[in-house]
Amino acid sequence: MNCRTIMAVSISKRIAEAVKVQQALTKHGCIIRLRVGLHETGGVCADDGLIILTLCGTKPEIAALKADLNKMKGVKAKTMTV
Repeated sequence: MNCRTIMAVSISKRIAEAVKVQQALTKHGCIIRLRVGLHETGGVCADDGLIILTLCGTKPEIAALKADLNKMKGVKAKTMTV
């Protein structure tokens, strides 16, 4: 089991894709140790955002989450292991 993987999820159509992204994160929730969501809020909610995840799972589990997210239009997930 790997507990040193960081995933960055870029969402360019946050408002349209939020429900699908949340469903994928819930589906794979057992491997998510930390989730931080960022978006601009300067008086108006921006339509793009960034989610940072710390993951603790096997390589196949992490790959499945990444694949589910990358299937979505406007969503790009990348990982790095530290």
